[in-house]
Amino acid sequence: MAITIKGITPLFQVYDMHRSVAFYRDVLGFEVLHKYEPDGHFYWAMLKHGDAVLMLNAKYEDEHRPGKPVRVAGHNDLTLYFDCPDVDGANTELRGKGCNVKEPETTRYGMKQLTVSDPDGFDLCFQQRAK
Repeated sequence: MAITIKGITPLFQVYDMHRSVAFYRDVLGFEVLHKYEPDGHFYWAMLKHGDAVLMLNAKYEDEHRPGKPVRVAGHNDLTLYFDCPDVDGANTELRGKGCNVKEPETTRYGMKQLTVSDPDGFDLCFQQRAK
């Protein structure tokens, strides 16, 4: 019998839960479905935008968080690609919310793409088939 898969939900380990959730919610428009905040400490959240689901988890306990974010080398190896039917509109929206983005580019394989980094340095690419 074949394995049935209905979706995938990546989990990002983040430096500051409040900052990361604010980015995904307020800048990208994700909805917070669930969160885990025992004793006032924010450790985990599940977010959703359309069919995209993402989980964020605090990389550090509050009392063990280093004074500055530590960029993890593996962040360079991961990019989330979002199916986005209006990359130019996403570009305008992200710029209007203060994000540092380059102009969308069309790849040699025919995808128009716009990439932005989240507060922890994970790359997020919004793409559509080029016309």
